[in-house]
Amino acid sequence: MIRDRDQQQRMPQQMKFVLVGGFLGAGKTTTISRLARDAMKLGLKVGIVTNDQAQDLVDTNNLRSQGFDVGEVAGACFCCKFDDLVGTVEKLDRDNAPDIILAEPVGSCTDLVATVIQPLKQLYDARFEIAPYAVILKPSQGRKILKNEPGSGFSPKAAYILEKQLEEADVILINRVDELTAAELQELETLLAARYPQTPRLRISARTGEGFEALEEFLNQSGDFGRRILDIDYDIYADGEAELGWLNSSVQVNSAKPFALDELLLDLIGRLKETLAAEGLEPAHLKAIGLWEGFFGVANLVASTMTPELSLPSKCQVKEVDLVVNARVACDPEQLTRLVYDAVTKTCAAFGATATFGSTQSFRPGRPMPTHRMSLAK
Repeated sequence: MIRDRDQQQRMPQQMKFVLVGGFLGAGKTTTISRLARDAMKLGLKVGIVTNDQAQDLVDTNNLRSQGFDVGEVAGACFCCKFDDLVGTVEKLDRDNAPDIILAEPVGSCTDLVATVIQPLKQLYDARFEIAPYAVILKPSQGRKILKNEPGSGFSPKAAYILEKQLEEADVILINRVDELTAAELQELETLLAARYPQTPRLRISARTGEGFEALEEFLNQSGDFGRRILDIDYDIYADGEAELGWLNSSVQVNSAKPFALDELLLDLIGRLKETLAAEGLEPAHLKAIGLWEGFFGVANLVASTMTPELSLPSKCQVKEVDLVVNARVACDPEQLTRLVYDAVTKTCAAFGATATFGSTQSFRPGRPMPTHRMSLAK
C-alpha cells in the first residue's frame, strides 16, 4: 500500500483502494489513521471514506479533526450505498487526487467481497487497484466467539457476522497485541488457524504501531485479491444486525466555569458502562468526541470487560463543547436513547454544565439490500 510517489506515478489514473473491516470496536479507525499518516510521510495523498448506518459519526469527526481528507457514506453500509461510495471517492479525487483510498465499512456488515470489492474490480477496474482485504479482530470479543463460550455478550446471530467477516478476509489482523500475554496471543493464533487455516494472520497494535511495517508491506502487494465469496444466510445476517441498538447523538455542552474536557468524556463513557452493566446490556462500542475551537478529545469503550479509554486527549479546559456520542449496544433503541440521555445529563451536571440535545438518531439496522452482489470475474 505504502509506495513512494515515483512508484505510484507509473499508474497515474489508478488509486489504491484499501478496505479495512472488522466488527464494532475492533480498532478500524485507529488503524486507518495510522496507515494514512504513514502514507503521507512518504509524500502520498490519502483520501478516507467512513461509513455508518446514520449521520453524526464520531469516526468522521475524529479523522477530520486530525487533518485528513474524509468523505462519509451515511444511511447504510457500503454494500447498500455502493453508488454513494463511488461518488464519494470521485469527489475526493476531484478535490485532492489521492493516491490511496482508505475505506472503513460499518462494523456490523459482512459479505463485502461480493458486494463491494468485486463490483469495484469488475465495474471500475481502470480506476482502482484493489489491496488485500484486511479484517481486524478484537481479542476480547473474538476469543469468546471463536471458542463458542457463553457470555460473549452477543447472540449466535450477531456472532455469525463476526465469523463471516473473518472468513472473507485476505488477511486477519490480531489487534491490541500490546495488551495480550504470550499465552493469550497463542490461544488466538491457534483458534484462528483451526477455523481459517488458509488465511494469513498478522499481529498489530493500532495504538502503538507495532506490526505496521509488516501490515503495510502486505497491503502493498499487487495481485488478484478479494476472492473469498461467502456462502452466507442473509436471514441470519439481517437478524444479527437487527439485535443491535444504534444511536448517534449531537449535544451542545455549556458551563459558566471551565471544566476538563477529557475528564468529562471519560466520566460519560464510564457512566454509560456502569449504566449498561446494571441493565445487563453488552456494548459493542461506545464513543464520544468533544470538539472545541480546533481542539478535540475522544473517549471510547470496546467491551464491558474493558476500561474506558481516552484514545485521543484534548488536554483542554473549556466552557462549551460540541459533543457527539455514538453507541452500539445489544438492546432496544428506545431504551438506549433513554440511557444515553440520562448519562449525558448526569455527567454534565457533575461538571457544572448543561446539555442541550440536538440531532439524535436511534434505531435498529434494516435488512441489508446490496446494490450489487457479484461472483468472481472470469
